[in-house]
Amino acid sequence: MSIAISLSQYVKKRTGVALGASGSMRNMLERSLGAPSFYVFWRYWNPIWSYYLSRFVMKPIADFLPNWCAVLVTFAVSGALHDLAVMLIKWRFIYFFTPWFILMGGCALVSLQFKLSFPQLPWFARAAINLIYIVGSFLLVDLFF
Repeated sequence: MSIAISLSQYVKKRTGVALGASGSMRNMLERSLGAPSFYVFWRYWNPIWSYYLSRFVMKPIADFLPNWCAVLVTFAVSGALHDLAVMLIKWRFIYFFTPWFILMGGCALVSLQFKLSFPQLPWFARAAINLIYIVGSFLLVDLFF
């Protein structure tokens, strides 16, 4: 049985500094963009959002579905919530973030499955690779949706 950690403990684990501390945004950006793989990128990106997604979506779903499926569902839920936020602001139907996030979740799983990791590369090269995943998946979804 795993012990639940608090939001502040989770953020400190992900960014290396306390929640709201000076430098927390910089640390989050440096760690996520410079992550050695796209899968690890998501472990560091937006720790507050990922804390709640992990706690209320990923872990409950992983109790009855395989981990890869729970990851994709979690990305889909996150995308749907982003779509909902934009819909509430624009007052029109938006369906972009859900497929984009599902595609990025798939990319993260592929990078994990095939061990597409580049820890030996300098930070800027790892950041470029992670940004290529993000921009490439964005352009692909934009092309079809």
